[in-house]
Amino acid sequence: MGRAYQNRKESMAKTSDQKAKVYSKYSKEIYMCAKNGGVEPESNLALAGLIDRAKKEQVPAHVIDKALDKAKGGGGEDFAVARYEGYGPANTMVIVECLTDNPNRTFGDVRGCFTKVKAKIGTQGSVSHMFDHSAILSFAGEDDEAVLEALLMADVDVSDVEAEDGKITVFVPQNEYNNAKKALMENFDGIEFEVDEIQFIPKMTKQIEGEDLELFEKFIDLLENVDDVQNIYYDAEF
Repeated sequence: MGRAYQNRKESMAKTSDQKAKVYSKYSKEIYMCAKNGGVEPESNLALAGLIDRAKKEQVPAHVIDKALDKAKGGGGEDFAVARYEGYGPANTMVIVECLTDNPNRTFGDVRGCFTKVKAKIGTQGSVSHMFDHSAILSFAGEDDEAVLEALLMADVDVSDVEAEDGKITVFVPQNEYNNAKKALMENFDGIEFEVDEIQFIPKMTKQIEGEDLELFEKFIDLLENVDDVQNIYYDAEF
């Protein structure tokens, strides 16, 4: 899993250069997470992780606070998760995750990105079966056996635990996120998560280069410029 995750991380780093897009993305996600799970990070572990990620990407405190205040008030927009799948350039498999208040508009915008590069948007489930929907928790450490034991003792369904260069990365099914994070926090005092998120990770990756790579990068840029797009996952490697 590590290699596919590294590829995804590099893509995220590129996306983070678009500050306005990043601020909007986290504002929506924090608002929705707080509205659905509560505004207190101590009791809403997903919100705590989201706020930490936002701070690492230098999202200003006032953007975070405004999203939380909106959730506290119970008003504001009603966003819904919309997920689209399909085949990008060079027959790559792509999942596009959105938060939208107008699904018809969002679908049209995403479909337009596929059409512009002669790619094909598919039906639900057309490519997602080739991805693992995983929670990823990464932190400083070397004793992966102790980490695995703590998770298993807490009855967490563990997909993988990797130890490399003084860091441990835990992969669990997305529905085990809260259980895994709670077990780690209870067993390892002062733990600080460098990565704390849920992703679609490809089971296999596909190397692309040359003109295929240029067209794929154009495709990703088009998607990133759609306001409602939050995350893009793919099996391409370059």
